Amino acid sequence: MAASDQRWLVAGLGNPDDEYPHTRHNVGADVVRALASRANEPLKRVRKAKGSAAEIDIAGRRLVCYVPDGYMNNSGGPVQAAVGWYKVSPQHLIVCHDDLDLDIGVVRCKLGGGNAGHNGLRDVDRALGGADYFRIRVGIGRPLGPRPVRSYVLSRFTAEQRPIVDDAVDTACGVVESLIVHGLEPTQNSFHG
Repeated sequence: MAASDQRWLVAGLGNPDDEYPHTRHNVGADVVRALASRANEPLKRVRKAKGSAAEIDIAGRRLVCYVPDGYMNNSGGPVQAAVGWYKVSPQHLIVCHDDLDLDIGVVRCKLGGGNAGHNGLRDVDRALGGADYFRIRVGIGRPLGPRPVRSYVLSRFTAEQRPIVDDAVDTACGVVESLIVHGLEPTQNSFHG
C-alpha cells in the first residue's frame, strides 16, 4: 500500500461536549471538530470505535477525524479502539490536546515524548503501550495565582482569549493537514516560527 493510500487518524482529546463545551481541556476536540466542519462532514457516533468520527480527504489522503467518548482521563481505551477499528498504524496517529506549558494560542507538533503530567496523554500512552505517535499541542497557558489546575482546565476561555484560541484551532487544522501531506520536519519548519 502506498503511503498516500494509508489512512490517518486524528484524535481530539477532551471531555463530553454537552458538559464542558469550549473549555480549555476540550481544545483538542475542538480542532478535530473544526477539521471535519471544514470538509462539511459531521462527526457521527461509531460504537465500535468508542467515539464520534468522520472520514475526510486531505490532498488524496484519508483522514479519520475522531473524538473519543467519555472523559479526558480515560481517553486511552477509546483511542485504542479507534486505532483498531480503522486499522491505523501508530505512525499514522495524531493526538490533539491542550498544553499548559504553552502560552494561549501557541501550536506545536512533535513525535513521541513524555506526557508532562497530562492525564489524557498518560492514558493514551498506557493503552497503546508507548508514546510513538504524533501530538499537536495547543497552548492554554497556566493559571495565574493560586487557582487549581483542575478548575482552570475545566473553565472556558475569556472573551479576550477566544479570538486567539479560534486562530490557534485554525492553525492546528493547518498543522494536521501539513503533517499528513509534508511530514514532521517541514511542518515544524512552517509552523514553529
